[in-house]
Amino acid sequence: MVWKKRKKQYGLYNNYSIINKFLKEDKINNKLLNDISNLSLEDLIAIKLELSTRILGGKYYNFPLIKSIRYIATDAVLKTAISIARTKKESARFLGMRYSDFKRLIKKYNTEPFFERNKNGDEMASTEEEED
Repeated sequence: MVWKKRKKQYGLYNNYSIINKFLKEDKINNKLLNDISNLSLEDLIAIKLELSTRILGGKYYNFPLIKSIRYIATDAVLKTAISIARTKKESARFLGMRYSDFKRLIKKYNTEPFFERNKNGDEMASTEEEED
C-alpha cells in the first residue's frame, strides 16, 4: 500500500520572524547579521550590557540585573521558539515543555503581540517576501 504524503500544516507562527521584523524596521542589516553570527550568545549579552551601562558610567543604579536576567532570557527564548516554529505545539516541543505551560508563559510574557501589527496596522514580522 502506498502511503500518501501528508500536507504540512502551518499555523499562526509560520510567518513570524524576529530577523525580518528588525530588518523591516531598519534596526539591523545583513552585515550586522553576519557579524552577530560570529559571536557567542554570552558575548552578545555581555556587549549589550556594556553598551547599556556606558551612558551611566558603567553602573546599573537600583536595577536588580541578576534578578531580572531570568525574565529577560525567558522572553528571548519564547520569541525564538515562536520565530522558528510553525505552530504553538511545535514551539512547545522545541522548548521541551508541555503545550499548556507554553501557552501560560506566552500569555504571562505577552510575547505574541511583539510579532503582530504596528500602529499603522502593517504586519511587522512576516517571513514572506514582499512583492514589488
